[in-house]
Amino acid sequence: MIGKRLPPKLCLPETLNVSHPFASNARTAPPVTGLHGRLFAASMFVFVGLFVFGLLAIFVADLSYTGPKAVVDVLRSPEIRAAVWLSTWTTAVTVLLGLLFAVPMGYALSRYRFPGHALIDSIIDLPIILPPLVVGLSLLVFFQTSPGKWIEDQGVQFVLQRKGIVLCQLLVSASFGIRAVKLTFDGIDPRIEHVAMTLGCTRGGAFFRVALPMARRGIVVGGILIWTRALGIFGPLMVFVGALRMKTEVLPTTIYLEQSVGHIEVALAVAIFMILLVTVALVAVRVVGLRG
Repeated sequence: MIGKRLPPKLCLPETLNVSHPFASNARTAPPVTGLHGRLFAASMFVFVGLFVFGLLAIFVADLSYTGPKAVVDVLRSPEIRAAVWLSTWTTAVTVLLGLLFAVPMGYALSRYRFPGHALIDSIIDLPIILPPLVVGLSLLVFFQTSPGKWIEDQGVQFVLQRKGIVLCQLLVSASFGIRAVKLTFDGIDPRIEHVAMTLGCTRGGAFFRVALPMARRGIVVGGILIWTRALGIFGPLMVFVGALRMKTEVLPTTIYLEQSVGHIEVALAVAIFMILLVTVALVAVRVVGLRG
């Protein structure tokens, strides 16, 4: 009909990146021009320089204190090699289990509103806010209660066991992955999934074929956060599984055991090894995983 107004088109701006909030192609500020702009940029970089310089100064101090002999001791000691292997496989299992929870939980908290949503969202953040030691103490108390004793009576032992390491790491670090994945799904426009459903996809199909592929980078970021947090926890493990040589000793407890007997150089060598391990892993994931 002549004169009839057409409905506005439902389209996304071409400059809007809806795939995830961690995209690397975000718009940057225009080039700094003028004296005022240069002074403002310099004031911002002062804080960047101070923070980075502080971290590098601490790392250089560690390197200057630790000699080659301590590094050789770290590589040759069977106890430390066992701690490296235990840290490696327990954190890998923790990442897999953490993402197994993070993806559906992050999607549910992002897409659905239900009674108690704010309360559940806050409970998930508790391990981020609370001291990690509280998790270990709470687990120790839980397995002294009737439900905890029943679990162990079924043959699933956690206290002073390697499975307890994974449990501690999961409870302390999973919230970081859940939060990262939720933010990723928050950044994906739900209308894209609605379009997929109008084209014949079910709700589950839209999730697996549209939302999940678009969230892959945020999921990788969540996995990184889980792994880095799990690798460095110390307090909960000391309370819940102890620091038994060749059994429940991981890299953070190795540092504690070595420095407690006066082997400061060996403890620093292990700390430097952890720093290099985390740095290499983060760079590799960013170069390989986030390019796709």
